[in-house]
Amino acid sequence: MTRGHNDSLPRFSPDGRLLGFVRRGPVGRGQVYVVDAVGGEPVQVTDAPLGVSEFRWRPGSHDIVFLARVPESGRYGTIPGVTAEAEPARRILTRRYRANGVGYTTDRRTHVFVVTAPNVWAEPGSAIAAAALGSDSSHSGMTIPEARQLSTGEYDHAGLAISPDGATVLTVSARHARRDEDLCSEVWRFALGPAAEPVRVLDARSHLAVSSVGWVSADSMGFLATDVGESGRDFVARNTSAYLLDMGSGGGVRRLTDPETVDLDPSGGLSAMDGGLILAHRTIRGRVELVSIDPDRADDAIVSSILPGSLVASAHDVVGDTVIVAVQHARSSGELMLAGSEPRILTDFSAELRERGLSTPVETVFAAGDGHAVHGWILTPEGPGPHPVLLTIHGGPFAQYTVAILDEAQVYVDAGYAVVLCNPRGSAGYGQAHGRAIRQAMGTVDMTDVLDFFDGALASSDALDPARVGIMGGSYGGYLTAWTIAHDHRFAASIVERGFLDPEAFVGTSDIGDFFGEEYVGREPEQVTRQSPQAVVGRVTTPTLVLHSEQDYRCPLSQAERYYAALTRVGVPTELVIFPGENHELSRTGRPRHRLQRFEMILEWWARHLPTGANSHPDSVTATR
Repeated sequence: MTRGHNDSLPRFSPDGRLLGFVRRGPVGRGQVYVVDAVGGEPVQVTDAPLGVSEFRWRPGSHDIVFLARVPESGRYGTIPGVTAEAEPARRILTRRYRANGVGYTTDRRTHVFVVTAPNVWAEPGSAIAAAALGSDSSHSGMTIPEARQLSTGEYDHAGLAISPDGATVLTVSARHARRDEDLCSEVWRFALGPAAEPVRVLDARSHLAVSSVGWVSADSMGFLATDVGESGRDFVARNTSAYLLDMGSGGGVRRLTDPETVDLDPSGGLSAMDGGLILAHRTIRGRVELVSIDPDRADDAIVSSILPGSLVASAHDVVGDTVIVAVQHARSSGELMLAGSEPRILTDFSAELRERGLSTPVETVFAAGDGHAVHGWILTPEGPGPHPVLLTIHGGPFAQYTVAILDEAQVYVDAGYAVVLCNPRGSAGYGQAHGRAIRQAMGTVDMTDVLDFFDGALASSDALDPARVGIMGGSYGGYLTAWTIAHDHRFAASIVERGFLDPEAFVGTSDIGDFFGEEYVGREPEQVTRQSPQAVVGRVTTPTLVLHSEQDYRCPLSQAERYYAALTRVGVPTELVIFPGENHELSRTGRPRHRLQRFEMILEWWARHLPTGANSHPDSVTATR
């Protein structure tokens, strides 16, 4: 359909005649383009200075509603020749003024816009094109339609849901007085017709952090949200639930799913089928199911899996009774699947990947010392063992390893390493109690769960060599790696990546520093110190590679710099690698050249400290521990 440098987020117009998408070039920001659904030349629709992040078609029209950041005058290139270094000073009056992957946010708020797509069938420069635009100039790459801004003020907006009649749009924002202190959000409704004041349909007094919104009927809204308690900040391992808001008869808000046992994945969003069923994604034991939620039921059957099995559903869409799902599994990094009574895979994008060879993870459960069942996977290289073993730890902590292909694990197996992954207490997908077990107790049962699972894996197979082991992890995984090597000295080497390493210094430097550390490790100095890798760095003897990104605002670079400096002071063999221009998401969405270089550096580190036949180094250190 298209041949752009980076074309994404495709959406068909309501009449199916146009395809809209976001196009990004090698440099610059993503803008909405439209093209004839049967092919042709894409036409630019938006010219947002900082790019478009999300868009939706308005029913019954060729209007497009979109979200875009609005730069403060004099910043971000709004005045030619004024570089970032020459911009005026910023006056900060809020605790939250930066975001990972964005930078400063208070001077470029995200707002709601509406624009009419141009006539893509008009002859270039013709009077027909000018008439279609309602102006005296034609659109053929020369004139871009002018968008109308619906929202204003010092507020950000996220998510778009347009009513079935096309009259209004719902979006998530936070405009309440305590928005700088809590994590609560609100839902606002904007008219898409003549200018009108926005209407708040859900306020912050509900103590909910809303992540997705959608229309279920003409007068009811479904949404996903997390209950953050009376304080508005108790977010740790709180499962996301589905809610229903009756906007017609004043029926109020009703929670549909049990947060203790059902965890809905906010990144999957929600949608409604004809008849009022709500579709959402459920995180459960290393899988993500597509489920239907029936608001008319009040029993355990309110949630039904419509796409079970060893799959990870990442997105879905629905038209009438037809449901298409994007899924991953152990043999594919992403396919399209038709859901329903006879589900079937529609694509095979990973055929070439399988031909190059994939290691299939073996799913298993081992008991921790206190009897708790720890769930995870083991991947083993081909050929006779025993193979050196890498213990890898996921981020989050309220996240999970899944059954889907993990590029990290496949790269290490291909280099000759067995890989052990598990979901210790603190992880998502096993109920709220499992996730909240480490609240203000980090480095306790999560460390013992990981090590007990590791010991179980080593004892389970002669293909794994217990005398040659390494440990690594990123973000929270970096935290637990750094914490573990201060308490367990069996590892030949370690890799600490983008880690949460110094909770005290995290406050005031991280984009989530005003609440994350306090909720996870507490506020009392002695309590924080008891859970701080920086506080026990003097016990480390394991050679450690520290990887970090220069523009990481989630776990700021200073976390790595302080930890690296402390390692050098106590004489631990260590290196610090800093990736320019990258943020916390380097390993997932960073520049390809940096992602490749990262893998090369990781393998080179293991080649030195834990060599294999497929990954060796002339200066390798033979591990005998």
